Amino acid sequence: MIAAYLNILVVFAIILLSYILTWKRWFNSDIADVFSKLVLNITLPLNMFLNMTQKFTREEFLELFKGVALPFVSILITFGISFLYAKLTKVPITRQGSFMTMFTAANTIFMGLPVNMAVFGEKAIPYALLYYICNTTFFFTIGIMLIAKDNPEINVKTAKFNWKKLLKQLMSPALMGFVVGILWLLTGKAVPKPLFDFSTYVGGMTTALSLFVIGIIIYQTGITNLKMNKDVAGVLLGRYLISPLVVYLVSFIIPVPTLMLQVFILQSAMPVQNAMPILSRSYGADEEFATSSLTYSILSYFVFILVILKLFM
Repeated sequence: MIAAYLNILVVFAIILLSYILTWKRWFNSDIADVFSKLVLNITLPLNMFLNMTQKFTREEFLELFKGVALPFVSILITFGISFLYAKLTKVPITRQGSFMTMFTAANTIFMGLPVNMAVFGEKAIPYALLYYICNTTFFFTIGIMLIAKDNPEINVKTAKFNWKKLLKQLMSPALMGFVVGILWLLTGKAVPKPLFDFSTYVGGMTTALSLFVIGIIIYQTGITNLKMNKDVAGVLLGRYLISPLVVYLVSFIIPVPTLMLQVFILQSAMPVQNAMPILSRSYGADEEFATSSLTYSILSYFVFILVILKLFM
């Protein structure tokens, strides 16, 4: 566990570096947008392709998709718990949707991917992507509707998702890199050295760029602007206790290989989704609540990760 935690310290050191560089005005919101686009559209797809073709055999790939039911079921159960918790603790109606979404959905790419790589190595990436698929499906269907409904002025019909938008989100370049990697793996052919080298160099930027985005967000939010209340605390409870515990308990009903389970637990116990403040602002929901929840979840992760590693890893 000590070795894993030391690796995570490196992750936080990169976030701190990004925070300092933003304070020095090297980075800004435009840079964060560029880094996000680079990760989601270029570096992560190449990283996925490389890992599928280099880290897995055909037999291991077939075993991979047997575990997709576990994150899917656990996310739905966690969502049900978030609904009950919101009602019992009387979360204001103007933030109930955002609360349930943040309670349930994790930051599986910008935080989840670097942390899983730090703890388990690159072989964990395909398992992390399986959780990402289920997490993203929830976030861009039920989550979007809930966030929009926090604004009483929005017509319910405008809050509904459409399948075209969902498919666009799911068929992302990252997932395409994953699919192409699978198809290449099934051919049994080696990746040409120029393509291998290109994917290695460019895909290797994924972790650093992802963490730079987190550091920029923390700085731009401003530590003094954060507000802790019972609802923010409830979000943290969902992210760091309820969600990983549900995954662990469901694994007794839907068993999966040990490494896969550990990655799912770690993915489920990630901070709030990066996009929450942006979506809250665009739908007229409680942006301050979303921003405070996001930032507190990132800052407190340094403590909670110790507990998660001790209990589940």
